[in-house]
Amino acid sequence: MMVAVIGTGVLSGLGGIALSVMLHTIQHLAYGYGQVGGPHNFVQGVSAAPPWRRFAALCMAGGVAGVGWWALGRFGRPLVSIAAAVGKQPGSGRVMPPLSTVVHVLLQIVTVALGSPLGREVAPRELGAVLATGTGRVMGLTAEDRRIIIACGAGAGLSAVYNVPLGGALFILEVLLASVGQRAVLCAVATSAIGAFVPWAVLGNVHQYAIGPMAVTAPVVLWALCAGPVIGIGAQGVKRLAGVAQNRAAKGLSRIGWCLLVFPALGVLTCFYPQLPGNGRGPMQLALSAQLGPGLAGSLLVLKIIVIMGALRAGAAGGLLTPSLTMGALLASVLASVWNLWLPPVEVGTVALLGGIAFLGTFMSMPLTAVALGIEFTQVGHDMWIPIFLTSAGAMLAFRFSARARRPVVQAQPDAPGSVSARS
Repeated sequence: MMVAVIGTGVLSGLGGIALSVMLHTIQHLAYGYGQVGGPHNFVQGVSAAPPWRRFAALCMAGGVAGVGWWALGRFGRPLVSIAAAVGKQPGSGRVMPPLSTVVHVLLQIVTVALGSPLGREVAPRELGAVLATGTGRVMGLTAEDRRIIIACGAGAGLSAVYNVPLGGALFILEVLLASVGQRAVLCAVATSAIGAFVPWAVLGNVHQYAIGPMAVTAPVVLWALCAGPVIGIGAQGVKRLAGVAQNRAAKGLSRIGWCLLVFPALGVLTCFYPQLPGNGRGPMQLALSAQLGPGLAGSLLVLKIIVIMGALRAGAAGGLLTPSLTMGALLASVLASVWNLWLPPVEVGTVALLGGIAFLGTFMSMPLTAVALGIEFTQVGHDMWIPIFLTSAGAMLAFRFSARARRPVVQAQPDAPGSVSARS
């Protein structure tokens, strides 16, 4: 098992390097991002690209998404999710098909690089899980150890592309294994650490977002207490929309038509809003830097939700980690602008971080992992953990109450078997 843990961490790290290099290369070819003497981040690259190039890139994304996933569904083996592979969904115990999963991973990376509004984090997780499956088979691990190592491969893949060893370990334990047993903890922290360390040689030891000084003030704490429930209710609403879109996702040949409709429409919007394409890292950085006015933040929030739901409805695949983080930051920016009109002012960039973390943890039902990711993404100071926790707790509490209020109440019939009157 120790050899399997080391091998899984190394392979997931190498997979993260390959996918990151591939992503940036395609972005460079599509938008000019990262070229010598040119823009050095994605949103700047899109902003600098002429409108026809933005539209052409999104049309290409629609073609790749529609034809690619149709062909994969038509000729490939049925995909198995990571949750099913580790025993958290129906069909537990099934093995992720290597070739089909790798094609699925590559389609996600290509479409996200071309401007899909979905996230890129599912691809390295799936690649890490597939590599871990092979490692477990070669090492002859028991069924329970294979389950642990597959989850560790997925978490190490997340750790590799985002340089988040703690977030990757908590994702393994909180989301995939739902266990804090000693064996699971040892494997999770080891694979996640190795997965994060290996890419340093190529990608560097960098964090995802740059932030300025953030101070814990009385208005910030008060904002956290008041805004947390609002963010939780917003996350609950968006999650319901995403569930509807995924349940109605196009299949078969209709997927091609939907993708050729949704992605070119996003291309048209991109001509006016260059912050819109991609997984949302650009708008998130702008929100943290307080470079978005309330009008632009509100417009991007509404459009981001629309295009994400459109991509899910069209049958495109991808993650929702960075998109949900961004939606929370945009919502918090709007709330802060309203707050500052009448109440003691708060720094918009500061509360954007609080809102992003709270929305992410609530939307994806992983509050501890979201807190760890937010801290590692930004390297925010220790003092800011207090309002981060308060906002996240308020959001989760409101989410739970909102979900319970929407749950239908079944009234027992007076003469039904098992009812009070029937038993008496």
